[in-house]
Amino acid sequence: MSTVTSSSRGCGTSFPSKTSSLPALNSPNFIRIGKNSQSDRWSSHRLSLVHENRKARGTTVRMALVDERQSTGQNVAHPPPQILAYDLVQGDLVKWRWKEDKSVPDTPTAVLLHGILGSGKNWGTFARRLVHEFPTWQFLLVDLRCHGDSASLKKRGPHSVVSTASDVLKLVGQLRLTPRVLVGHSFGGKVVLSMVEQAAKPLPRPVRAWVLDATPGKVRAGGDGEDHPRELISFLRQLPKVVSSKNEVYNALMEEGFSNDVAQWVVTNLRSTGPSSSSFSWAFDLDGIAELYQSYEDTNLWNFVENLPRGVHVNFLKAERSLHRWALEDLQRIHAAEELASEEGGGVEMHVLEDAGHWVHTDNPDGLFRILSSSFQVLRA
Repeated sequence: MSTVTSSSRGCGTSFPSKTSSLPALNSPNFIRIGKNSQSDRWSSHRLSLVHENRKARGTTVRMALVDERQSTGQNVAHPPPQILAYDLVQGDLVKWRWKEDKSVPDTPTAVLLHGILGSGKNWGTFARRLVHEFPTWQFLLVDLRCHGDSASLKKRGPHSVVSTASDVLKLVGQLRLTPRVLVGHSFGGKVVLSMVEQAAKPLPRPVRAWVLDATPGKVRAGGDGEDHPRELISFLRQLPKVVSSKNEVYNALMEEGFSNDVAQWVVTNLRSTGPSSSSFSWAFDLDGIAELYQSYEDTNLWNFVENLPRGVHVNFLKAERSLHRWALEDLQRIHAAEELASEEGGGVEMHVLEDAGHWVHTDNPDGLFRILSSSFQVLRA
């Protein structure tokens, strides 16, 4: 049994370690593409290096995305420009396929997207559980623009739901992926909807999209004294960009009235600026994130949901104890879209995750796993 540390919640809470039999973070089936740092506990390798290491050990190669071979059979050492940082988590039965080899079918792929102030790592523990149960699948965990390791990849504005979705579409196109399942939490849920709306060829038909605790329209975040993302982002932008200690930021957040959970999580996004750890700076672009959150509130995708293309199936999941309020009109409109979509050859479904707040993949991972598993059962090994 190995010890696995739960991923942080996005704009939320960090969690204690749990015992698990899932693949370790340094498993040969876990591939990290992003900015390397001594503090990064995730396995970080170029795909070409991973391939060479596996070849030397005589183990099976199970990745087939960025690496290409020249006619001489040697690895290409010049990968294309990086669009976004990402993690690739693959099941044990994922088969290696060169792009020219049409005899091996495409690996079934799902894309997992985080919320505001989060990163792809938020999905790490859950993704490893999925590949343990569905070993023929692979899962792409993306750091969205202005977040995580993608924050160092400067992106042109406007920073919006639409531009964020476009980034992910470009990434899956560059990796020659045709994802069959898209899962987005909160802000990431609207990004998923925008991806399907924008996509012509990068996404296959049928495609299943999961929007976790987010609606297509008005954002009702916070309330009843709970932390509000807009207020948190605004306060963080007022702090110095470089601070002398994490405690300095933690204390400032507590004095401002934010919850202990949020304060503890926020300081995990501070990175040492040098080897002496005498100063820290943010791992994300707060100015860009402020634009993204404004776009999250402003973007309305109801028209798309109510006029889905044939073969697209959108699943909305409401957390039973969600702090992000679902209005009665939202629920009624989704149920109306369910009926309309079934008549037009598409699909809309509404699910409720019991015993969970907004942070669904950490509040009730067992329940979420049971609900999402239907999307992966068809191609189960």
